[in-house]
Order: sequence, then C-alpha cells, then structure tokens
Amino acid sequence: MADEVILLNYWPSPFGMRLKIVLAEKGIKHEYREEDLSNKSPLLLQMNPVHKKIPVLIHNGKPVCESLIAVQYIDEVWNDKSPFLPSDPYQKAQARFWADYIDKKIYEVAGNLWTKKGEVQETAKKEFIEALKLLEQELGDKNFFGGDKLGFVDVAFIPLYNWFRGYEAFGKISVDKECPKFFAWANRCMEIESVSKSLPDQDQIHDLIVQIKKKAGLE
Repeated sequence: MADEVILLNYWPSPFGMRLKIVLAEKGIKHEYREEDLSNKSPLLLQMNPVHKKIPVLIHNGKPVCESLIAVQYIDEVWNDKSPFLPSDPYQKAQARFWADYIDKKIYEVAGNLWTKKGEVQETAKKEFIEALKLLEQELGDKNFFGGDKLGFVDVAFIPLYNWFRGYEAFGKISVDKECPKFFAWANRCMEIESVSKSLPDQDQIHDLIVQIKKKAGLE
C-alpha cells in the first residue's frame, strides 16, 4: 500500500516551506492542505493538540510536528532518496546545531526588525547582521552548508530569504552589502527547482508584512 502523506501548512510560513522543499526534493507524493490560522481545522487541532500550530506532517495517519523534527523524520523514512543529514555522527550533530541556531537566533531577531522601533530595532539590526556573518563563516568556501548539495542547514535557512525584502525595507538595512556571501548562497539555492517552486514570491511576503503591521498598529 502506498504511503499517505499530508502536509498541513500556511503558505507564508518559513517552517512549512522547509517541508515543502524536502518533500519536493525527495519526490514524495503528498496532499497539501492550506490552513486558516484564524479558524484552524479540526484535523490540525487533532494532529497537533499540544501547540496547535503548523506545519504538521501526517504520514499514514500519524502526525509529526515541529519542522526540523519533521525534516529529520522524512530523511530517515525516505532514506534512499537524497539524504539531507550527513551519515557521520559528528557532522550530523553540527548540522543540527546550526539549524537550531537559526531557529533560536535568526528568526527571533529578524522579527524585531519589522515589529520594533528605536533602540530595540537598532539592537536587532546589529544582532541580525552578526548572526548572518557567523553563518557565512560556517558556510566558508562551500557551495552549500551541506557541501556540494542542498543539506539540512540549507533547508532550515533558505525559507528565511523570502522574508528579506520585508526585513530590509522595514528594518532599514542592506543585507546584500553587509553579507554578500549569504546572497550568493541564497541565489544558488534558488536555482534548485525544489527550492524555487516551494517558496512564495518575495513581494507577496512583503505585502503580507505590510498588512500585519497595519492590523497590529505597527506603522
């Protein structure tokens, strides 16, 4: 019997984009279901009763929550197709470390670029650039964090790129000048079909940020 795979997601979610990339790269047939986060489906609430958040991967009726955990799950279950995590235990641990760093540092600081003002925003600018430069050092002279091909850290990081137009516009920063190696890496990632087709247009994300700011009175 064929595997039944369902992805519950909300289109601008960088976390959901991770799963879309991995599913596409591995050629896994699945059903995509768009969630309305203001009116969450009974299925989402049933499959993720703890956090009640997207994305959720449902494999043969069993849910896997949290994007990085789900990416690792897919990599282990469909391990005959384009592995994303290294086989070496140390290299695997390092990849997990940097993916965790992206979640705990990059996303949190990036949010302050467009939701905060004044001193908090200025601090966020400095921390954001410093974090990106640290990741540039980790990338080194490699084409991808995974070496010569897309890897776990690349999948964790590239969805953030779609939000950069908004970060730069509202955070008043120029990332391409500060971190050119990052942009070169992002462009290489975007040349991969599984990535480019899984990420929405940057203008759509920018417009969404504008709507969120207006609704929240953050203009």
